[in-house]
Amino acid sequence: MAALTPISRKPMSLVLPTVAAAGAILGLFVGTANGSGPLGMVIGAAFIAGLALVFTQVLKNEKLAKWISIIGLAILGFVFGGLPAAIIGALAGWFYSWFIYWLYEGRYRARLLPYLTPGQVLWHYGFRVICGAIFIFLITPILVVMPLSFNAQDFFTFTPEMLRLDPEGYSLKHYRDFFTNNEWQRSFKNSLLIAPIATVISVSLGTLAAIGLSQSHVPGRRAIMAILISPMIVPLIISATGMFFFYSQIGNWMEGTLGLNKNFVGYVKVVLAHAVLGIPFVIITVTATLVGFDRSLTRAASNMGADPVTTFFRVQMPLILPGVISGGLFAFITSFDEVVVVLFVGSASQKTLPWQMFTGLREQISPTILAVATILVGISIALLMTLEFLRRRSERLRGMSPQ
Repeated sequence: MAALTPISRKPMSLVLPTVAAAGAILGLFVGTANGSGPLGMVIGAAFIAGLALVFTQVLKNEKLAKWISIIGLAILGFVFGGLPAAIIGALAGWFYSWFIYWLYEGRYRARLLPYLTPGQVLWHYGFRVICGAIFIFLITPILVVMPLSFNAQDFFTFTPEMLRLDPEGYSLKHYRDFFTNNEWQRSFKNSLLIAPIATVISVSLGTLAAIGLSQSHVPGRRAIMAILISPMIVPLIISATGMFFFYSQIGNWMEGTLGLNKNFVGYVKVVLAHAVLGIPFVIITVTATLVGFDRSLTRAASNMGADPVTTFFRVQMPLILPGVISGGLFAFITSFDEVVVVLFVGSASQKTLPWQMFTGLREQISPTILAVATILVGISIALLMTLEFLRRRSERLRGMSPQ
């Protein structure tokens, strides 16, 4: 493999402190796991700085340095933590060998404008490091829950068998329990029944409200907008308390005056409450889509004889559809994951999946919760990927990005 051409080799006064800081981060995690985070930071910084000094000033062979780093840290990891630590060590060895030469050879400037000052370069990469740290902070709990859902034991901790990557330490028993247990299945079916209906109501009312509020001649539209999006601003416990008193009166009227079944009335109350929580998300996303909407299209359709309903469905709706679907997905996630309001408004017959998870944590520590959480994470990832696809499609339709 041909060596990469350096832009300009950087002085060790820059390389060593930078790679030492990166090594201190690794040492912090390793040291914390062994009972001494500060000591781990010192050892990690000195170790990685020493590697950088040897690789760049003595060895002077990037390919050989990479394999020495990978194999060496993998062996250290295996000695102190077994196979999982060996894998982590190999990955760390690859990263640090790449990082040392990326910095030393000046490759970090390869994709940057040549006239940028050192301060601007520092901010360019510092901003990305900060974003990456925030991402890791947010994603780490999920990365912990997912492997725990395959635990062969009824524990919320990693067993010795799991840490050794022993196949006997892993099982699908918690997933089988979710798909075979009547309580879990009933709550899952309730969520699948309530969330789509609440989403349809949220999308219908939220889209109409967004279109109406986008008209400049509507009086007090800012105040109306503030009122409509208040459910996502007001603390949920306050909204749930208000919904309890409001919907209890409606439920009594529906049961006493209309003679409707109590169980059916309970579903109606939960659906309406979830629709109220979802409407603000639809309004915000559709309103954002309408910002770039060319209103001359609707005027042209009217001049051609189209009535308002035809104009909406044939001209306006296709262009704002990505925003409508995005708002609908947010409303669906809100309804599917909501637990506080359903505790106030619903009854045992309307127990949803989050309610069942809350009960499992409060009354019995059921590891099935971990399996359910992993399934919900998978659903959320699929929905977020759909949102990203719709966002890019909307930008292409509005001419904001290349085809």
